[in-house]
Amino acid sequence: MSGQSLSPSESVSLLWSAVVKICLFIFLLGALILGAAGTFLYWEVYAYIILILIPMVFILNFLLKESPQLLKHRMIYKERMASQKKVLWLSGIPMVGIYLIPGLDRRFGWSDVPWPLVILALGMVLMGYLLVINVFRYNAYASRIVELQEDQRVISTGPYGIIRHPMYAGATLLYLATPLALGSWWGILPALLIPPVLILRIRGEESFLRESLKGYKEYCNRIRFRLIPHIW
Repeated sequence: MSGQSLSPSESVSLLWSAVVKICLFIFLLGALILGAAGTFLYWEVYAYIILILIPMVFILNFLLKESPQLLKHRMIYKERMASQKKVLWLSGIPMVGIYLIPGLDRRFGWSDVPWPLVILALGMVLMGYLLVINVFRYNAYASRIVELQEDQRVISTGPYGIIRHPMYAGATLLYLATPLALGSWWGILPALLIPPVLILRIRGEESFLRESLKGYKEYCNRIRFRLIPHIW
């Protein structure tokens, strides 16, 4: 996979923009969890942050070299479709809860997850991230927002030959495993809201692509399952 190359100055600008956003995300994530926990003595948080930061660095390096245009599109966060704006707003509630509740759980001692299970959950988080990374190898149109890019075509190779939305599958695994990776049973409650929100997003995205992207209806007829093979 390759994308249109950028000039050296554009590459540097894109790199710095991505680095700043990654650093800001990591800082805010750590501040949210540790602030809610009221302590810095929370090893699960540091393990989790390191676990997601390392793949981020690899993704950034890969996209900058192989598909800089995809990286540019991944830096766009503002949805244009009103229906998808509502879905993103809805997703923000469980997203915050997934990280806030484990912090509060640690502060007040509501639950305790055995460390072997925490390690297993961290492995599931990594697996979810690897599924997302694998998507970037095949799909140069994997934007954060629902849109139709210039010369976009249907992708049906790699994971797209199994399910229609492998990136959302990876994200689902990552977010469902996150509360346990942070040592909280109660954090699973907001995590359970992630799949319904993603289903809403998938339905809206597919409705748009069926009408706008040539060959997508045929692709949907050929690849039956959206998120989980043999289930949905």
